Amino acid sequence: MTRRAGTTSLADWSSRRAVRYSESMLTNHWGTAIDDWATAARAGGAPTTTLTTRRQHLAHLGARIGGGPWDVTTETLLTFCGGQSWSAETRRGRRSTFRAFYAWAVTAGHIDASPAAGLPSVKAGKPRPRPCPPRVYKAALLAAARRERLMLRLACEHGLRRAEVACGHSDDLWEDLGGWTLTVHGKGGKDRDIPLLASIAAELRQLPHGYFFPGDDGGHLSPRWVGKLMTRLLPGDWTMHTLRHRFATNAYAHEKDLFTVQELLGHASPATTRVYVHVPREALRRTIEAIAA
Repeated sequence: MTRRAGTTSLADWSSRRAVRYSESMLTNHWGTAIDDWATAARAGGAPTTTLTTRRQHLAHLGARIGGGPWDVTTETLLTFCGGQSWSAETRRGRRSTFRAFYAWAVTAGHIDASPAAGLPSVKAGKPRPRPCPPRVYKAALLAAARRERLMLRLACEHGLRRAEVACGHSDDLWEDLGGWTLTVHGKGGKDRDIPLLASIAAELRQLPHGYFFPGDDGGHLSPRWVGKLMTRLLPGDWTMHTLRHRFATNAYAHEKDLFTVQELLGHASPATTRVYVHVPREALRRTIEAIAA
């Protein structure tokens, strides 16, 4: 199924705003370089979401270090990255961006060698899944209006991201011999098909034709606004994303198949899926005791 015109998918409004703010602080040399790199990356098929994120990374770098992009040295990048209190995953993302940007700069003839080639590799952080507890989810369902309840269920019972919830459309629903399925427009322009619970399918089919959650972001609610609605219902630091962690944990507990969970979540790698799955300590104990029996 092709993506509908006007669907913003995972190009989060807040990320685009951050990019615009950062780029307003750039010199013309940085702005032109980022635009030229983005054009080349887009020609190579890079998804809009990846371009948005990487433009933000480059704009942040350019605004902080000053000078021009072709004056940057390996020492400059090491000093910049070493001075940030980033998580391991953030460091891995920034390193990938800088290496991609300067590899293009070499190919385009702007520089002779990539300063980012000297950035050290970053080990992946230890998985720390944080599934939302049942009591929190149940309380949110009770407090939610019908629209918000649908959003909660799509996240917790089907594993959708907030942006995937935001851009869901009646054209994405289809039926086969097994029941109703939703084509989800995921990260990086990758679609996946999620079997729907009968109760969710019935509610979605009762909605008017069009986006499930109409709004002013290309016709639907923005991902940011969906997240804000969920934050109002979830106490403390529980977020919509912890509902996705809950889905992943429950799905793995049922099937014990990480690849099935990977498919349902729309991850490119099972290593990413592992970050979402919480293995309870009682399961570890049962394994030890079973081995010793």
